[in-house]
Amino acid sequence: MAEIYDLLVVGGGPCGIASVVEAKNAGLKNIILLEKGENHMQTIRKFYKDNKRVDKEYKGQDSTIHGIVAFEDGTKESTLDFFDKLLDDGKFEAKFNSEVESIKKEGDIFNVVTAQGVYKAKYVMVAIGKMGRPNKPDYKLPPSLNSIINFNLNKCSRKEKVLVVGGGNSAVEYAIELCEYNKTTIAYRKDVFSRVNDTNKNALFELEKAGKLKIRLNHDITELENESGRVKVHFSNGKIRVYDRIVYAIGGSNPIDFLQKCGIQMDEGGNPIVDETTLQSNIEGLYIGGDIVLKNGGSIVVGLNHAHNVIQDILSKNKGKS
Repeated sequence: MAEIYDLLVVGGGPCGIASVVEAKNAGLKNIILLEKGENHMQTIRKFYKDNKRVDKEYKGQDSTIHGIVAFEDGTKESTLDFFDKLLDDGKFEAKFNSEVESIKKEGDIFNVVTAQGVYKAKYVMVAIGKMGRPNKPDYKLPPSLNSIINFNLNKCSRKEKVLVVGGGNSAVEYAIELCEYNKTTIAYRKDVFSRVNDTNKNALFELEKAGKLKIRLNHDITELENESGRVKVHFSNGKIRVYDRIVYAIGGSNPIDFLQKCGIQMDEGGNPIVDETTLQSNIEGLYIGGDIVLKNGGSIVVGLNHAHNVIQDILSKNKGKS
């Protein structure tokens, strides 16, 4: 692969797609997007239930879009349609099932290593998100319970006694969906749902009020055991309960091994260190944007604005070289 790209983007989520759209609009010629999944927007496809709301505004964050990708509130389906159209109309190269193994800079050029070969690029934008690798708890998950320990709703059935673990929007939405056909409890280690939007929070407490589900705050799990094929849950407050299934929704984790392999500096929490404005990492010309640089998560709009800022910085660098 002797061709040298002006920009190579790793990740086919909102930030990654916006990066190639912004780059094309700004006049960059050779642009390629690499996505490890078989399609773009893998997080929304895998972890969002059908018809789930996708909000432009998130937890009071600024929802002003600074670039050209004019995203608005919608559903899972309308959001996928929106980004489908951006890709189809973009006239840039996109390769799927192309997982990037490492990124190394030699001189002024980046070598981006994949199983299919090495791509060369002047600038690289990493926008891979966190949810591709869901967080797992610190305590041991018994291998004998693998079939009833979930990190999404894919294997859930009906008429089960289910425990949902987590305190974010995904956990609340899982509980809301599951309680329609299951005896459902949601357990969170803190005393309030501080990361949940008002719509989900109100719906959750209305369902509890109607006796459709149980909410257990200040319930931190210390241990799981197999009890005759069911999951026996030990809580830090001394309570012990048995469930047919347990569903974790406790966030995603940064792919630390990949970041280290690329030589990207991270803080103590494993979060990549980038310039707050340009999103450039410690390696000049290597940018990181989207959820992967946000400790508390962010909206699609934040990812779109990251993309805009990155391309503006690249244009500024190119102008300085001319």
